[in-house]
Parts: sequence; C-alpha cells; structure tokens
Amino acid sequence: MDRNIDCATAINEATEQCMKKYKNVFIFGLGVPDPKGIFGTTTGLQKKFGNQRVFDMPLAENGMMGVAVGAALNGFRPIITHQRIEFALLSMEQIINQAAKWNYMTAGKQKVPLVIRMIVGKGWGQGPQHSQSLESLFGHIPGLKVVMPFSPKDTKGLLISSIEDNNPVVFIEHRWLHSIKQKVPKSYYKIKIGSGRIASKGNDISLISYSYGIFECLKASKILKEKFNISSEVVDLRTIRPLDKNIILKSAKKTKRILAVDNSWKSFGVSAEIISLITDNLKTKDIKKIARIGNVEVPCPSTRALAKDFYCNYISIVNKVLEMLGSKKKYLKKNNLNDDVPDKSFKGPF
Repeated sequence: MDRNIDCATAINEATEQCMKKYKNVFIFGLGVPDPKGIFGTTTGLQKKFGNQRVFDMPLAENGMMGVAVGAALNGFRPIITHQRIEFALLSMEQIINQAAKWNYMTAGKQKVPLVIRMIVGKGWGQGPQHSQSLESLFGHIPGLKVVMPFSPKDTKGLLISSIEDNNPVVFIEHRWLHSIKQKVPKSYYKIKIGSGRIASKGNDISLISYSYGIFECLKASKILKEKFNISSEVVDLRTIRPLDKNIILKSAKKTKRILAVDNSWKSFGVSAEIISLITDNLKTKDIKKIARIGNVEVPCPSTRALAKDFYCNYISIVNKVLEMLGSKKKYLKKNNLNDDVPDKSFKGPF
C-alpha cells in the first residue's frame, strides 16, 4: 500500500523496519532520542526499541565512530547520525583509515556493515561552517559508498539497502528535502545502490545532478519547456559512489548536450567527475556542448543578502542552458526564493 509521506517519515520507517527485521541493527548519535528526533527521522524509535538500541552519544565524534566501526566488525549493523556533515569531520580518521579499509586489509574476511547518516542543507544564517555539502570528500575514498537520494521513495529504498550492505555507507540527506512528500510503499523494499534514474525525459540537453540539485533541475526543466520550448532530460544519480556510468553516458549520447549540476562547489567535485566520465568515454562527435555549474567558489555567507546569490538554483540553471544553446535570451525572474528556510514549519537547525 502506497501512502503520501515525506522524506523524514520515510527514513524513520526504513529504520524501524530494519530494526524489526535485524536484531543487530542499532542507531545512535547526538539528538537521536530527543523530542524533535533529528527532523523527525528518529522520533519514537527509542520508545519502540529501548535505550540499548536507540541512544544519544557524547560530544566525542571520533571516539564514537570508533565504537561504530568496532561494533560493525563484531556482528552488528550500526547506524550513526550526524546532524551536520561538518560534525563528521571530527571522525575522518575512523571513517577513512578504519571503516573504509578493513575489508581490503583483511582480504575480504572482515566486513564493516555501517551506515553513517550525515545531514547537509542551507540557510538559517549557518554560514561557512554549517552549510557545506562535502560529498566529494567521501566519494574520493575507495571502500566507502556514498548515497544522496532526492525523493521519499528512493530515500526509504536506498536506506534499507544501505543498512543491509556489508560495506560502510555514507548516507547524506539534504534537510530541505525532509519535508518533500511522495507516495511511498509501506512494504519493505530495496533500491540498488549505484543505480540512477531518469527523473524527467527530454531530448535537447541532459541536466545531471543528485539530492537537492534534482529539485532545482526539475523546476528549471519546467521553465525551459514552457517558456523557451527546450526539452531537458533530468538524470538523478541517487548515489555518488558508485556512479551509474551507464545512465550518464546513455543520456549524454542521446542529447549531446550536458550540464552537470553540483550540489556544492564545482571545482574538484561530483560535477567534475561527471564531465570527465563523459569526455573519457564518448567521442567528440557525440558531444556538442558540455558544462558544469555549482555554488559560488567561496565559503557560504551567513547573511541572507549574500547567501541568496551564493547557491546554484533553477534560475542559474535556466540561464546556463540558454547560454549553452546559443540563445541571447535570459531568464530574469527576481530571486525571491526561500533561501533561508525550506517552509514555514522550519523552526531552526535542530
């Protein structure tokens, strides 16, 4: 049975269903048992499963990540949460030198079935240290899988697959997607890690992105069609590592024009990887135009007046597409976007 639920509920439901199915799954992190339950993603779990399987942790991210890695090596399937991706930076040694490498160092004899939930976002004056999208840091590391879903349906299916995976999975959520709703099956189901999807079909240009970038790409695609008669294909990667190379190359070969839309800065990031993948595998005659777009290459400003011009959004995507297709037109809609909060229910970062 399908119901209309948001991403936060989908995460909560996937976690609950996995905890019911697997007694060795537990979840912990700062704020996990709090009343707000990390944007509603962990609400009610401690009441259902007790404080031995759902619990808070001290401000010792590196040490607690070590606990998670040790538990994973000893038969458990831990889920550790970080309400900001920046908090996980304090545990990089454990993630990169321990979690990502044990399977390799033991010739496959030891597994690290660990899910590391990290939350990214924007707005609310959080500025340089709490608004970053650092997926490319983790995507660079062999041994880690990096998942970044857009829709509630994909979020649930990919989280279940991540919990069942025998490798460490960095599961990155954009908090502005937590409130997006979609019909989601109540049943237990999985979506393959490393499999992208076509979010919207088109013929003139491919917009390739992931996570919140898909939200902006879909808005841009609608405007391009209605106002400029440009048919754009939106490719949702869903996972950063491994990349779905086939879906990228197939779409690129179909439209011959590609715009890679980064969720972060474009330099040394996911969009750069997309561009290199296409240019490495397709002949020159198969590519008419190729470009990438991302946030302004500075740390994120705290003030709203500056932040509204920092983020890549549907306006900048539309104008980039028009430029790539040789149009002298420009989409000049005033930037009156909700750049500070995703909706009226948003009462603060925690």
